[in-house]
Amino acid sequence: MKHRAQAIVAVHLILRRGDDVLLGLRIGTGWSDGCWHLPAGHLEAGESPLDALVRESAEELGLTLDPAHAELVHLLHYHESPPRLNLFFQVRQWSGSPVNAEPDKCADLHWFSLRKLPTPLVGYAGAALARLRDGTPYSEWAEAGSAAR
Repeated sequence: MKHRAQAIVAVHLILRRGDDVLLGLRIGTGWSDGCWHLPAGHLEAGESPLDALVRESAEELGLTLDPAHAELVHLLHYHESPPRLNLFFQVRQWSGSPVNAEPDKCADLHWFSLRKLPTPLVGYAGAALARLRDGTPYSEWAEAGSAAR
């Protein structure tokens, strides 16, 4: 009998200010430290993706989000063990000003043009942002350093 895959679900915040997106420079986590990445996090038990997005926005950026302003713009299936489903939500309205609320995990916050993203950038996040630019709602990512499909 085959076993069903159990995926980890993560939410990613694409905070938009015109053509710009907010990215954080990762430090001290042991995963992709030194790379720019979107504010993100995993779902906790009993939490919906929108609940997680609201929670992570408050924890990482000190922002208050209304889930009604979150638009799911991309789904990326990350082929890893266990597999991961990465939900990318675009938000253009929020309450508060973004602050680095987790300086032990983030060295810097900076707005970047969606058309001129920094390097190094977490690979699958960069792929998802490229798909956002071209309007593709779904992609797959195999391993670090691989191209999205």
